[in-house]
Amino acid sequence: MADINKIAEDLSSLTVMEAAELATLLEEKWGVSAAAPAAAAAAPAADAGAAEAKDSFTVVLTAAGDQKINVIKEVRAITGLGLKEAKEMVEGVPSDIKEDAPTAEANELKEKLEAVGATVELK
Repeated sequence: MADINKIAEDLSSLTVMEAAELATLLEEKWGVSAAAPAAAAAAPAADAGAAEAKDSFTVVLTAAGDQKINVIKEVRAITGLGLKEAKEMVEGVPSDIKEDAPTAEANELKEKLEAVGATVELK
């Protein structure tokens, strides 16, 4: 059996975005939806600019940063574009990397791009 105290400690260390992704994952896995009180408790901690009812976002690259080559590689992996097209997208910021991405996917793409030095916004 799982150590309940360890699980509680791990959950306490999650960011709001990670907690939202976890909730979505559990909803899909168990075929249920989060109760309204749980959603209301998480709402005050959400970013002020984030729309609560929004379930899809456009991932916008706003700056390539110092590691432009790595950002280009990541954009190619995400979009499936060729090298030239991905380079043009990275150099022509702001660029929409992915439109109408579900919340979890948009956050994942943002994390990947930020990990290689890019600046990204979700709109």
